[in-house]
Amino acid sequence: MLSIRNLTAAYGESEVLHGLDLTVSPGQIVAIMGRNGMGKTTLMKTLMGIVPARSGEIDIGRTPVAGLKPHARVASGLAYVPQGRQIFSAMTVEENVETGLTVTGRTKVPQDIYELFPVLLEMRRRRGGNLSGGQQQQLAIARALASEPKVLLLDEPTEGIQPSIIREMARTLRRIRDERGLTIVVSEQVLSFALDVADRVLVLEKGEIVHDSPRAGIDEAKVSKFLSV
Repeated sequence: MLSIRNLTAAYGESEVLHGLDLTVSPGQIVAIMGRNGMGKTTLMKTLMGIVPARSGEIDIGRTPVAGLKPHARVASGLAYVPQGRQIFSAMTVEENVETGLTVTGRTKVPQDIYELFPVLLEMRRRRGGNLSGGQQQQLAIARALASEPKVLLLDEPTEGIQPSIIREMARTLRRIRDERGLTIVVSEQVLSFALDVADRVLVLEKGEIVHDSPRAGIDEAKVSKFLSV
């Protein structure tokens, strides 16, 4: 469902991603782990077209998207929940989710999105800025789902969120995958969350994939070493 070949990206003369190759199957949840500064956010932004790729190919299913603008990638089935959530704080919860509907032609938020996030239904008339961090994260995911994606990218979704909400988020992401057949790629530093949610765990180190294993056979000690400063 997501295929990346020889992907490189840079800020000016400083290359950050060095020829990445990655294939993610339909309905698979992949956690990309690594310390700060190892290229996780750059990878997410490059997949979305926010950071231009220097070279490489990106396919969503059979659709090449590497040359497309971000909004066209959304229309092709890619959705992105950025680090820090970046919801519209002055808009209501419902208005925030409605911004994700643009590419679908719908004007009304589908009921199944509120079924995934009941708290958003209760708070749909409240301003996004009045929600807690965990509720804002749910809102950002709901907004992304409103575009009816095939692949969902989440950048550091557990950042600044309390442990009980993190566990609930893992359950919700698995439910989204199971009910919608969605492919999910999540960048993360918290190993317990990655093990809770992902089918497969990768480690990004200095812009290269240095470890790739299914969750069932993962060497936790080895991955922890990569994550330690």
